[in-house]
Amino acid sequence: MSKCEQCIVRQFNSLKALSKEELLRISSCKTSRIVKKGEVIFEEGDTINGVFCIKDGVCKLSKLSPNGKDQIIKLVVKGDLLGQRSLIGEESANLSAIALNDMEVCFIPKSEIMYDLQKNPKFSLDMLQQMAHDLKESDNTIVNIAQKSVKNRVADVLIYLNAHFGVDQKGYLSINLSREDYANIVGTATESAIRILSQFKKDGLISTQGKQIKIEDFKKLERVV
Repeated sequence: MSKCEQCIVRQFNSLKALSKEELLRISSCKTSRIVKKGEVIFEEGDTINGVFCIKDGVCKLSKLSPNGKDQIIKLVVKGDLLGQRSLIGEESANLSAIALNDMEVCFIPKSEIMYDLQKNPKFSLDMLQQMAHDLKESDNTIVNIAQKSVKNRVADVLIYLNAHFGVDQKGYLSINLSREDYANIVGTATESAIRILSQFKKDGLISTQGKQIKIEDFKKLERVV
């Protein structure tokens, strides 16, 4: 099990604001585990007694609507922290976290995080800034759903995935989402997402192989957005 002070992913989250001594203390208390694709890390309504640090892999944060449909709020990637909002707000989880591929996740107990929030102003500020950034992203998502067409939003998601996850050796998006996941990100029916992706393929904007998607005409896709 790697030590926190030697772990490169801490450079991507608020843990970078901690001193070596603080990281050593956290490292002695944390636990690590492998989360398999499709496995639930925590569910909406769960009490989260700590913070998860994503060492590798991707998970989706989703909210269950009254009609039983998932709305994917965010994709959480290597280096991100999970659960800090519930921890600081002293409330149950507002979202569910489910692995989209095999992941390695470290869990830091609540007592350790709260101690550093109280003792290290730099860490507290960094955590607040990250939560403010997440809130800004949520605001933008609400505006996009209200003002953009489903076609615009699907194109937007493809460009986002390309920018944040890159492509494999054959040019396909590195992250493989189901058509239902695409629908749940943009807030539409699965059939609508499938129809739009098929139209993009017909128009030469993308090509597909099973679940895999390759952007063939980036400029034309940007014009759709």
